[in-house]
Amino acid sequence: MEITFELGYALDTFYFLICGALVMWMAAGFTMLEAGLVRAKNTTEILTKNVALYAVASIMYMICGYSIMYGGDDFSLFLSGITADGATGVEEPAGYAPSADFFFQVVFVATAMSIVSGAVAERMKLWAFLAFTVVLTGFIYPMEGSWTWGGEKVLGLFSLAELGFSDFAGSGIVHMAGASAALAGVLVLGARAGKYSKDGKANAIPGANLPLATLGTFILWVGWFGFNGGSVLATSSVENANSVAVVFMNTNMAAAGGLVSALLLARLMFGKADLTMALNGALAGLVAITAEPSTPTPLQATLFGALGGILVVLSILALDKVKIDDPVGAISVHGTVGFLGLMLVPITNEGAKFTGQLAGAFTIFIWVFVTSLLVWLALKAIMGIRVSEEEEYEGVDISECGLEAYPEFK
Repeated sequence: MEITFELGYALDTFYFLICGALVMWMAAGFTMLEAGLVRAKNTTEILTKNVALYAVASIMYMICGYSIMYGGDDFSLFLSGITADGATGVEEPAGYAPSADFFFQVVFVATAMSIVSGAVAERMKLWAFLAFTVVLTGFIYPMEGSWTWGGEKVLGLFSLAELGFSDFAGSGIVHMAGASAALAGVLVLGARAGKYSKDGKANAIPGANLPLATLGTFILWVGWFGFNGGSVLATSSVENANSVAVVFMNTNMAAAGGLVSALLLARLMFGKADLTMALNGALAGLVAITAEPSTPTPLQATLFGALGGILVVLSILALDKVKIDDPVGAISVHGTVGFLGLMLVPITNEGAKFTGQLAGAFTIFIWVFVTSLLVWLALKAIMGIRVSEEEEYEGVDISECGLEAYPEFK
């Protein structure tokens, strides 16, 4: 029995919106994860950053980001508008409401920015971070998105799609992009006081609330079903419904594989079950499968996730050796494993090529890292990006926000 166009349109729009809401829920996951992995004296500031960056990202993507990414006739949705009849400044999608597409896209750009938040935690000025948020969500991310999902030629020179590049839900486009911006920020910012000894040894700085970090990981795990599942873009036909189910299944299996492999590797290396490595292992598995969750078998998805879990542990240790201080492991989870996810795509997707994946990864990293580095350096020169030694010692909650998350424990 054929489904009517109107019913299919309504069903796909509703599915799109629900998946977008799940991805927005990932903002809560990032917030809880980061709040759990920083020290108590920096909790309020990390909460403020995460809730503010989501709002800033939404506004900037409306003003210019969406049109830059998808080539609208008018420069902004603010000027052109999306109305109930579907009128918009950009080309209307065929199977669902244009406003649903905008909402789904805006929660993705907020996810990319959330990755930066944890990596620069505990020593960055709040307003410098928010100033960078404006540039990343309004210009840097939309530009690389226009070359990948938007289908435009990179700086007018070559097409990634023609080279065989494929990134289903954004292992590179979202996750590696966010990590590239984070890496640039961390290099300009420097490590936290006391993180590295004079002999180069990394000192552990435990988070204040591991139950909160675990809750954040579970929230992200759930939200990822919207992240990957929504990227199917439809569910109103048997074919699309089956694809959605496969994506959900593989997303879950990859997370499971990533957690178990990271937990086992940590046990072998440290002699203990390291919760933080296990949590990052689950997230690494999710990042690894995001580039192509629709074509692997469940076993392949589990193995891909397991590779991500192993890689994230090794990457976190490697970054510590070169004194790149990332309090939550965001650069490793989303950057190192994001690259792995891209390179795994051609194994199960015949339409992708390894050369195309390398070209896409190189393009994303170089563009986001270089432009982000320039912005961070400009902000450092104009307003400064790091709090003073005294403020860092007291905690940025007091200096940046004027209140503490846990005042009764002081």
